[in-house]
Amino acid sequence: MKIGLSSYSLLQAIKSGEMSILDVIQWIADNNGEHMEIVPYGYSLVDSLELADAVREKAKEVGIELSNYSMPANFVQETESLFDEEVARIKQHVDLVHRLGMKHMRHDVTAFTLPQEKTTIEWFEKNLHLMVKGSQHIADYALQYGITTTIENHGFSVQSSDRVQRVLLAVDRPNFKTTLDIGNFMCVDEHPIIGVKKNLPYASLIHFKDFYFRAYDEHPGGGDWFTTSNGNYLRGAIVGQGDIDIRKIVKLIKESGYDGYITIEFEGMEECKSASRIAMDNLRRFWDECIL
Repeated sequence: MKIGLSSYSLLQAIKSGEMSILDVIQWIADNNGEHMEIVPYGYSLVDSLELADAVREKAKEVGIELSNYSMPANFVQETESLFDEEVARIKQHVDLVHRLGMKHMRHDVTAFTLPQEKTTIEWFEKNLHLMVKGSQHIADYALQYGITTTIENHGFSVQSSDRVQRVLLAVDRPNFKTTLDIGNFMCVDEHPIIGVKKNLPYASLIHFKDFYFRAYDEHPGGGDWFTTSNGNYLRGAIVGQGDIDIRKIVKLIKESGYDGYITIEFEGMEECKSASRIAMDNLRRFWDECIL
């Protein structure tokens, strides 16, 4: 088991100009992280190959593994030509993942921001064939590089454990798995422990995040709150300080025998560097304290 950090966790510092992506790699190494997930928000590598090469070499220099590449994607397009353009765009990112020396990536299958009528089971089933077809194209293309492609429980249309499994089983490729995010189930009001138990057997990488939860009729006031699919309130928290029972989930994962990358993802209101450091320290402590 290796604990690391998503570059998204330090987005505050990246967007403010305080840190570059190369600084992020150094920071993770300096704070006992073992790997970094690349989430190209606040910077881009696919159209800056010189920077991509610098990221690869910086990670080697400081002893940080590049564990996963996460990107938006949307296979539910209005025309066949738009679908083909999207597949071609994502293949460029697969080539980039190979250039970076990485073996794991996550892509979405629908747009992340969707109106409520496009989060229903009816819409999902109507467009499932496009999600499956696109994922098959990308998995088949990535196979030449030995890359595992994944779907995350991410975005309100394909966020519950059952819908993720529906896509996984329909795609039916040996190198197509799931990036399991322990917190994202809450966005569609699925209990994190239930979602983790159901999808853990399909996981090739695990995200740890935490949320504060308030019921739909208990408006929490100001702050970076957002609403779930059923109108409850969530706000990002430091791992171990929110309302998810992190220790129980650590036990589930440890019992499963999972021994791969575990990535901290922080998206709360606290200062991002201190929050990320506390989150990594907490998770390492929970893991060490969990006795089977």
